[in-house]
Parts: sequence; C-alpha cells; structure tokens
Amino acid sequence: MTAYAIAHLQEAAPHPEIAEYMERIPATFEPYGGRFLVHMTPHDVMEGSWPGHVVMIGFPGITEARAWWDSPAYQEIAPLRSRHIKGDIILVEGVPEGYDARVTAKAVREALDSE
Repeated sequence: MTAYAIAHLQEAAPHPEIAEYMERIPATFEPYGGRFLVHMTPHDVMEGSWPGHVVMIGFPGITEARAWWDSPAYQEIAPLRSRHIKGDIILVEGVPEGYDARVTAKAVREALDSE
C-alpha cells in the first residue's frame, strides 16, 4: 500500500545548505522507491491557513518510507534543512485500493449506537 512523507515547511531565506539538501535528497529516497509527488509548487488554501510550502514524497509502502527516514544517507543531510527551515513532517500510509469512506462511517455510527 502506498505511503507518503508529507512536509509542511515554513518560509525560509535562501541558504547554500538548503540548495545542497535539495540537490542531495533524491539520491536518499530513490533506493526505497520514493519519488517527489509535490515539491516547490504553489497551493491554494481552501480553509484555514497554510503558510509555507508542501512537499510530498510517495513510497511503495510504509516500510520503505520509514527505512528512508531512518537511513544514514537521509539522516546525514537532514540537518542541512532543519537548521534553516522549520516545519512538520509525517509519514502516513495511504488507503487500500477500493477504500470506501461509507464503510468507515458505518463503523463510527455503530460505535456511537453502542455507547
């Protein structure tokens, strides 16, 4: 099942270490089947506020996403970003093929009815 690394990164002043990070990061996720899905593209805020940037990397599964995050190659370059850009980063597994939110809603209603 596909998994994603999603980052909500705040605005940051340009810095040579950020450029180096961007140059080096693809080589860290490619061995795990990762690829950029969203990177440095504009976004429309439809509700709430979302200052900064969105980055999304897709992986074949959560195991690969976690292996990438924990890899020596990524951990070596992570400080190049984190010293200059604040943000939130999550790893999340996608839903299976054929997922139906109505089934989940039914389970929620059944749980509410049993209270």
